[in-house]
Amino acid sequence: MRRIICLERDDWRATAESAGFDFHTIDGEPYWDERAYYAFSLDEIEQQIEGPTAEIDAMCLELVGKALENEQYLRRLKIPEAYWDLISQSWHGDQASLYGRLDLKFNGTAPAKLLEYNADTPTSIFEAAVFQWTWLEQAIERHIIPKRADQFNSIHERLIEAWKKLAGSEHLHLAGMTGNSEDAGTLAYLEDTAAQAGLKTTLIDIEDIGLRDDGAFVDLDDREIALAFKLYPWEWMFHDEFGAKLKSAPTRWIEPPWKAILSNKGILPLLWEMFPNHPNLLPAYFEDDPKAAELGTSFVRKPIYSREGANVALVSSGTTLIAQEGPYGAEGFIRQALAPLPNFSGQYAVLGSWLVDHTPCGLSIREDENPITGNTSRFLPHAIL
Repeated sequence: MRRIICLERDDWRATAESAGFDFHTIDGEPYWDERAYYAFSLDEIEQQIEGPTAEIDAMCLELVGKALENEQYLRRLKIPEAYWDLISQSWHGDQASLYGRLDLKFNGTAPAKLLEYNADTPTSIFEAAVFQWTWLEQAIERHIIPKRADQFNSIHERLIEAWKKLAGSEHLHLAGMTGNSEDAGTLAYLEDTAAQAGLKTTLIDIEDIGLRDDGAFVDLDDREIALAFKLYPWEWMFHDEFGAKLKSAPTRWIEPPWKAILSNKGILPLLWEMFPNHPNLLPAYFEDDPKAAELGTSFVRKPIYSREGANVALVSSGTTLIAQEGPYGAEGFIRQALAPLPNFSGQYAVLGSWLVDHTPCGLSIREDENPITGNTSRFLPHAIL
């Protein structure tokens, strides 16, 4: 694994905008950044990223099954009891998952370590699936990178196949906060992949979903929402005005309700408890667990519910090195062993390993001068050399 400085394509901004990638710059600073790329060997990809990703996903599925057999797991995850039946029904009804992203620490030498699992509403999939592939092709054509370069990236093709499997002939609604450019771009991309799979689709803002007298969710044209992809967290849905209607409404959701278990950072101590000393896991404990003292005075403190690095703190030898502000933490915190991200020329890089239909199929890399990856951390492409 290496970070290699390279030339930018002189027309990349125009290329991005023509592809609908209009959030390539955030607050005047680049979000997409191709002034460098990360290079991997094929062995690193296949043996050290792809293989562990599949194994971690399998462990997570085992955890869901165990949690639904033992309510203590659900209590520790602070999942409202009112939704346990909904979650259980979705799991035992084999409601399928579309995608997810594991965030990994990896430096090319030691085993990859799971930092967290973006299991419910992962973004950055358009730039991972499409725009970095366009970069690869054009960078080869323009002699920016070696002609032999390849990329770990079959996300787009797998999404199309997954939609065919998940949706059949049902009309698909895609819902989220369409006023947010990144969310809107993600929804538009996923809608495009669904359309390529032959589905009829409707894009709708989450706030525009209505409730009919018979208890069915409907869109602005009063069309019943039978199948919905939602780029909106389950923990928010549970507390929204219509949350109580989720149990009785006939809508099938993607991601399914059982993903509410895995989109919770409480899975990190539970996985460590189930699979102690696994090479791809970091020691982790709930903060109120006496065993958390085993981490000593150096750890990462994370809220059970948190997004984009909010309310995360890095503590070393009892001193808080850096902490991100945010609105999270009311449900409690976990502590995870301090495992600083690898530093490449002053940049801290985190790997995002993508799964579609539980198959590892792509890689994204975010980097920042800040060791906590946040919403504005830059996206860099990668290549296999």
